[in-house]
Amino acid sequence: MDKKEEHISGLSTQYAVSVFAILGSIAIIVTALILGATFFIPLSIALLLFVLLTATIQWITSLEWRGYSCPRWLAHILAICGVILGLFGAATIIGRQASQVAAAVPLYQERFAQIFQRIISVVGEENAKMAKEQLSSLNISGVAVDAADQAGGFLGGLILVILYIAFMLAEAKPMTRKMSLAFRDSERHERIQRVSKEVVSALQLYVGVKTLCSAVAGALCYTILRLVGLDFAETWALLTFALNFIPSIGAIVAVLFPAIVALLQFESIGPLSFVLLGCGLVQFVVGNIVEPAIMGRRLNLAPFMVILSLTVWSTIWGIAGAFLSVPITVCLLIAFGHVPAGRPLAILMSGDGLLPQPEPSCDSDTGKNAVDC
Repeated sequence: MDKKEEHISGLSTQYAVSVFAILGSIAIIVTALILGATFFIPLSIALLLFVLLTATIQWITSLEWRGYSCPRWLAHILAICGVILGLFGAATIIGRQASQVAAAVPLYQERFAQIFQRIISVVGEENAKMAKEQLSSLNISGVAVDAADQAGGFLGGLILVILYIAFMLAEAKPMTRKMSLAFRDSERHERIQRVSKEVVSALQLYVGVKTLCSAVAGALCYTILRLVGLDFAETWALLTFALNFIPSIGAIVAVLFPAIVALLQFESIGPLSFVLLGCGLVQFVVGNIVEPAIMGRRLNLAPFMVILSLTVWSTIWGIAGAFLSVPITVCLLIAFGHVPAGRPLAILMSGDGLLPQPEPSCDSDTGKNAVDC
């Protein structure tokens, strides 16, 4: 009986040590991610754009016209020029309309005062006074300063991202040869290649589909806002494109922003209703019909994990974490699925619990090589 109790006590001690080790490792990793955000965020964004660029380059080189295909060096130039033109266009829109937004703020304040007077007549002066006190406690100037600081940090990080992408493109081909030299064990090398290809394929699918669907949603919302005559339609369309990369809440915020401007800009309720219904319908169709039809269930990520990853990564990295939450979680899902110890966790993270079976590893004693397995 004493030996049995000692055995149980030993197992309990080992379990406690394992739990503390896991919790300590998680705490160290989260702390490193928070403290190293200025390094990890640009690198993560550069990796995603690099994956999108490689997919674009492969697509361009696969096109043929009368038996001729585009040379790979020209495909590189076209893909990079496309990214640069897109970033330049976005910067031009934001820079051109910044002064217009500043000029329109007094008009919006006057319109807001009129709306507030109507609210007083409906809810009563006492309730309206409480609401006014709550609104006055908001530090609008502080929010504006923070937004300006984040914009400056974004521009600085954007230069770093472009530099990362340039060197990644230059190192893409040599890296394949260096990987084979670094991992001389053929079984381990093939396993790493298999996991890498699966991760790259999933990221190309996600980033490619998201980019296409976000561009379609932005273009359709821009058409609706122009028909209404809403101020700064180009800015709201660009914001719609960017916010669609944030799962779930991004589409809601992309509809609310132009709706608030429509409420402040127009006297009647018609434009506001048109913006809400039109942009809301676009987001619903693109997010719930078009995007799932193209992407299918190939990412195999549980809806709860999407919300959980959004919460966790936005807490760690802010807005950048919200944009990167799904790609990072997909990478973790694939990596866990190829590790025996992490496979149960990958099954829980997946949408249907069905993961591809990892190929059996070869036993060196049997004399079989990796190809035979």
